[in-house]
Amino acid sequence: MAATSLIILAAGMGSRMNSDLPKVLHPLAGAPLLHHAMQAGRALQPERTVIVTGHGAAEVEAAARRFDPDIDTVLQAEQLGTGHAVQQAMPLLAGLTGDAVVLFGDTPLIQPDTLERMREARAQHAVVVLGFEGAGRYGRLVMRGPELDRIVEYKDATDEERSISLCNSGVMCVDTSLLADLLNELRADNAAGEYYLTDIVAIARSRGLSCGAVICDSRETVGINTRAELAEAEAMFQARARADALENGVTLTAPETVFFALDTVIGRDAIIGPSVVFGPGVTVESGAEIRAFCHLEGCHISRGATVGPFARLRPGAELAEDVHVGNFVEIKNAVLDEGVKVGHLTYLGDAHIGEKTNIGAGTITCNYDGVNKHRTEIGPRVFVGSNTMLVAPVSIGRDAMTGSGSVITEDVPAEALAIGRARQVTKLGMAVRLMDLFMSKKKKA
Repeated sequence: MAATSLIILAAGMGSRMNSDLPKVLHPLAGAPLLHHAMQAGRALQPERTVIVTGHGAAEVEAAARRFDPDIDTVLQAEQLGTGHAVQQAMPLLAGLTGDAVVLFGDTPLIQPDTLERMREARAQHAVVVLGFEGAGRYGRLVMRGPELDRIVEYKDATDEERSISLCNSGVMCVDTSLLADLLNELRADNAAGEYYLTDIVAIARSRGLSCGAVICDSRETVGINTRAELAEAEAMFQARARADALENGVTLTAPETVFFALDTVIGRDAIIGPSVVFGPGVTVESGAEIRAFCHLEGCHISRGATVGPFARLRPGAELAEDVHVGNFVEIKNAVLDEGVKVGHLTYLGDAHIGEKTNIGAGTITCNYDGVNKHRTEIGPRVFVGSNTMLVAPVSIGRDAMTGSGSVITEDVPAEALAIGRARQVTKLGMAVRLMDLFMSKKKKA
């Protein structure tokens, strides 16, 4: 297979979004729209990826590099159309051969296998365009038998051309060495006064070159221009992600209530309960169970672990096999070794918990002093009594215990029992006398 270069157009302002945020950075499934296009293109294993920026260029570039630090960017300072945008990328592709695939940063639902079909079709055509069956104000693909004759923009189309149902998505796959040459012949003699990328089809045909079209589901070509369209795309993404999870052997007890992120990974035979929300960066291994009303992000859950209901796992949470995290537990930047049990009403942050340790209800690692974060180290087979406050930095050795209600401020040696609470004082009859005193003061007031 010939080498592939990827050009992603991400220069638009997106004024209809009514936002200070560049359009391609609006989130869909926990990730910027741009990342969706980049992920689809990544499946082609591109030799080079060029992001064409414009509005909010610095923000867009930073977001793109978070996804792939090896991308290149180029600024389209003046917005003169899609053809002009692609022209800005061409100097970065100088000397490269193979295919150039042009994608759009605001078209997040395109599938990798669709791009692969386009690349395969490029073996028969100099230019391949992605089309879909539709209507509305899209450009039309004018076919001549199996060949694509030309693309006509809707505003420039005749009534007869507008009646064509085969619409242009804008996505193209073109011979890289040919693309720059075709772009040089673009003219802005159209109703918008712009350089249309679509015009390269007619230019290629005038040279006797073959052009073709690949057809995909119209849902893959959905572009985002408004908040309403963003919400519709979210619904489409989630529906597809749920269907994929079920197909891959994941149990979703109430699929319509589960929300996935772009990069969510779930192994077969995992069970996901109702109203679970996956943020970015979550992996759930085979056989794990996530119970109802959990929120997970940036975490890893191993085989046989159970989480929830009503648990929150934050970035850096690592759960080993057969860990149990119960209701109203929050874990952040903490590693729980095999067989750890954290039943309920607990916060563990910046910590390491050894295997088969039991964390009692109401336990808190007090990890923040107002300026810095500090770690808590708990060894294996420790029993942490309910309502224990662990004031970090602090460590508890293997097989140790803490008494319920303790505030632990010093390291606890292995096999020791640590109790850090005030001695109880009981004064007989004092409760009644105090109540009488309080009532008499209230009456006088």
